[in-house]
Amino acid sequence: MQHFARFQAAPFPMEMHKVRVIQKLTLLPIKERLAAIVEAGNNTFLLKNRDVFLDMLTDSGTNAMSDRQIAAMSLADDSYAGSETFFRLEASVQDFFGLPFFLPAHQGRACEHILAKVFVKPGNVVPMNFHFTTTRAHIMECGGRVEECFLDEAIRSESDNRFKGNMDLHKLENCIASVGINNVPFVRVELGTNLIGGQPISLSNLEAVSAICRKHQLLLVIDSSLLSDNLYFMKMFDPLCEDLSIKEINHRISACADIIYFSARKLSSARGGGLVMRDKLLFDKMKVLIPLYEGFLTYGGMSVREMEAMAIGLQETLDFDMIAHGPQFIEAFGNKAKEQNIPVITPFGGLGLHVDARAFLEHIPGEQYPAGALAAAIYIVSGARGMERGTISENRNPDGSEHVASMELVRLALPRRVFTLSQITYMVDRLAWLYENRALIGGLTFVDEPTIMRFFIGRLAPIGDWQTRLVDKFIADFGSDAL
Repeated sequence: MQHFARFQAAPFPMEMHKVRVIQKLTLLPIKERLAAIVEAGNNTFLLKNRDVFLDMLTDSGTNAMSDRQIAAMSLADDSYAGSETFFRLEASVQDFFGLPFFLPAHQGRACEHILAKVFVKPGNVVPMNFHFTTTRAHIMECGGRVEECFLDEAIRSESDNRFKGNMDLHKLENCIASVGINNVPFVRVELGTNLIGGQPISLSNLEAVSAICRKHQLLLVIDSSLLSDNLYFMKMFDPLCEDLSIKEINHRISACADIIYFSARKLSSARGGGLVMRDKLLFDKMKVLIPLYEGFLTYGGMSVREMEAMAIGLQETLDFDMIAHGPQFIEAFGNKAKEQNIPVITPFGGLGLHVDARAFLEHIPGEQYPAGALAAAIYIVSGARGMERGTISENRNPDGSEHVASMELVRLALPRRVFTLSQITYMVDRLAWLYENRALIGGLTFVDEPTIMRFFIGRLAPIGDWQTRLVDKFIADFGSDAL
């Protein structure tokens, strides 16, 4: 444990790397930011990156690569079939997960598509600790539905439970019993839960879920896209993992699973993904769809340069310094926010800081999308682009009424090795001003609402003139030349 003592003793997180390449940022004046969010339909996904100061939308494909990853990209073999790049990646995947069979895919949702196509039939039910947007969409497109078996505490904003992503074992057993074993194509566990604050799962809970699946002869599928953060939390807070290396923890995780899939845009700081399994029968069931939907079996829709970077990135994920960076900076961000009484999700999870929009904007009803309104307001006052993770990210009920989300969050993602503590301090300052003036913020309404995953490309408008009044108050407080 001596290796970790410096992190526990330091009053602030320390970067165990140095910056060698930088990218210039631009902070637009506030009136131009207002015009940009209006043009984007109050959807931060639709902002032009040239108008964004700090891009905290996601860590997907935005983590900084290491020098070793960039160097490896020059070795890429761009053969359509039988590429040496693939075999280097395959060997890295096998070593990392400890499982023999690997299918490449262009990103995580492509893996979800393959899984749903192969295993999900109309009327099926997939139990999981919490859904992810694209996962649920693929299951529903195949006629199935999702049954969430999360802990009651998982959707409480403030908690001291370090593993709020754990699956409720009683709910899982009840779900299996109520729908019938033959109607459950697989059980899915997400390490950790994206939509409720990046909350991790413990190794003991994962092993208990695995035991239930094996008792009922059900497949256990693990989404390891957010694995690096979960490995950190396991190492630091799970008694089962205290004396294990990061690689040993990871292989214990793999031993629980029948199938593991991942987005390398999150895991390994490259752009791609893949499915990993120990059973050749499962491999053969899925491999036939890779050439149909993704590309040949030795590239799977990925750039070979990214595949070389992924091979190195997976090995670097076994380095504690690498996996610690994100959670430690998020914790520093969260502690600074709490000092300013900004409502945030605790304990601090992975991915980024999650602001509790429901507590921040108590006066806005769920049907007026408080998380979406807060994300727009944060961009207006700071130039930072966050992501709505609330009701807009849900689907409407079958009768057309709004399905208000369990949690209304704005995620301010912290891609690894990208932002500095001074930028975090700036964000806390802007969030604190916005919280003091939160009564000015109003709701949103859809003006263009897609029927599937509307949060990606839907457009909204403010209810009333609250955005103009927010800008006027900002200028009154900081001056017309203030950024």
